[in-house]
Amino acid sequence: MMRYFSHTPEDIRHMLSEIRAGKIEDLFSVIPENCRMHKDPDIPSPMSEWDLFRKMQEMAADMPSPDYRTYLGAGRYEHYIPAILPYLISRSEFSTSYTPYQPEISQGTLQAIYEYQTMTSRLLGMDVANASLYDGASALSEAILMALRITRGKNIAISKLVHPFYRETAKTVLAPTSSKVMELPYRNDGTTDFSALREVEDPGAVVVQSPNFFGCLEDIRKVSDAIDHRKTLLIACFTEPIAFGLIQPPGDQGADIVCGEGQSLGMSVSFGGPGLGMIACKNDYIRNMPGRLVGKTADADGKPAFVLTLATREQHIRREKATSNICTNSSLCAVTALMFMASVGGSGMKKLAQINHDKAEYLKNALRAKGIGIPFAGATFNEFVVQFPDGFHTKYEDLLQEKIVPGLPLAGFYPELKNHYLICVTETKRKSDLDRFIEKVTS
Repeated sequence: MMRYFSHTPEDIRHMLSEIRAGKIEDLFSVIPENCRMHKDPDIPSPMSEWDLFRKMQEMAADMPSPDYRTYLGAGRYEHYIPAILPYLISRSEFSTSYTPYQPEISQGTLQAIYEYQTMTSRLLGMDVANASLYDGASALSEAILMALRITRGKNIAISKLVHPFYRETAKTVLAPTSSKVMELPYRNDGTTDFSALREVEDPGAVVVQSPNFFGCLEDIRKVSDAIDHRKTLLIACFTEPIAFGLIQPPGDQGADIVCGEGQSLGMSVSFGGPGLGMIACKNDYIRNMPGRLVGKTADADGKPAFVLTLATREQHIRREKATSNICTNSSLCAVTALMFMASVGGSGMKKLAQINHDKAEYLKNALRAKGIGIPFAGATFNEFVVQFPDGFHTKYEDLLQEKIVPGLPLAGFYPELKNHYLICVTETKRKSDLDRFIEKVTS
């Protein structure tokens, strides 16, 4: 047998003889002559691995992104990914096209998801978490449907400071139903005005995001104390789970359901995907939870075993009995998040959150000292809103030429916030990066 080809010349002669073909070209006789390639294509000769690596570096340098310093956040965050993660998650035990239709055969995968559920519950301060959903927006939509099933309420009250894309997704999901989504306004300090709850008829759930879209922290406990949980469930949404390394998790503040996006836990931004939908709830509501739930039991020999305890989705049971029509989850992303949380650890998560907070505060205070408006006085995490002078959009374009992306213009989401920008800072920014940003936007 030849080194790289499975067929020796003798093998080829034998196979051609069996099918009564004289030569290999006879196999392609059905292809018209003018459609055949009669000479090798004009492509470069093979390269060594080192030369190929250098070539790819040169090509990458021509792309617009490598040297940019981006201060965009708004639901997708640039965090450092420990080197151990891509190595482990790319192992064939995890990264596989195999779908285990007999899930108990895949004990390793089930245990990994079980551990993810455990760590997610601890991070969010809840009793139980599921095996994951698509992304933060779908997790919120599923949480809302879950709340309406439990309370049999008619409408949803949702803060206007929940991520705009999440709100639009929820409205789309509820459009075919009789339920309405009522938006709660925000106050001058960048937090939600919950006094407007009195105007919402028969609310089945109240949805609040903390840190909210402006980066401000909401008082979830105050909202929880103000509602009747027998008729209205409190859904706490998030886009930045690393915040819970520093602030009190939503479950400890009285939330009934917690849901959001887990991209920050070891996943790259990657043009907006893939994401990780995280959802957790109190034990009382476990049978209304969407998706799948992995549990721990004992096998026939009394040894520990992992099983799908609940799978109330329409792929497994009758559609009218299902809690969700989502027929898959983000297991690979969930295992990535598990690996991230395990590698960072509890104290590491707290330290990471503190670094993120401190760097954002440094930039916010420095901009304020330079005369840049900080319109919202509420406490923030990771990101905050600034008000630049009129005409800043021209400087914005100039900064892009300097390879700086100076935040997200908010006017497209909140028309009343002209010249307001959402700025995000994570641990990936050095002090020199922040000082350069300050110099460029204030010069």
